[in-house]
Amino acid sequence: MASSPPSADRSRPVVIYTDGACSGNPGPGGWGAILSYGNRTKELHGGEPHTTNNRMELTAAIRALEALKRPVSIDLYTDSQYVRQGITEWLGGWKARGWRTASKQPVKNDDLWRVLDALAARHDVRWHWVKGHAGHPMNERADELARQGIAMVRGDPSPGEAAD
Repeated sequence: MASSPPSADRSRPVVIYTDGACSGNPGPGGWGAILSYGNRTKELHGGEPHTTNNRMELTAAIRALEALKRPVSIDLYTDSQYVRQGITEWLGGWKARGWRTASKQPVKNDDLWRVLDALAARHDVRWHWVKGHAGHPMNERADELARQGIAMVRGDPSPGEAAD
């Protein structure tokens, strides 16, 4: 699901790593994103007091795309199969069925999926899955940022333990 806006330069993509985490599911959650372009890197994180891990995974991708000022080519890495498969495989069917699943149930988190769909359409996004907690430095850093988001909403001085 990568369409190429006219001004997106595929030769120099923005590289994005995202992660979401939740302490309890539902419970306090956090998201983290790292955006890299050339030698510049920007880290983002935040959280919500009552949410789910899937909402935080989606929010991480949304906040990363919102941080971009113009249409660009993107390689976005997530450890969430829910996000990657949702945007690349399931979204078209959901939209065709009026935001219903194949079993005619309402799509969960459709509010966030609609936002992510609109933001992704502005860019040339290639969606990649990376195994979580497998020692990949950028994914591990995105996880740390997500845990900082949880700590922030809890008022904790340190991230603590969270479920991915």
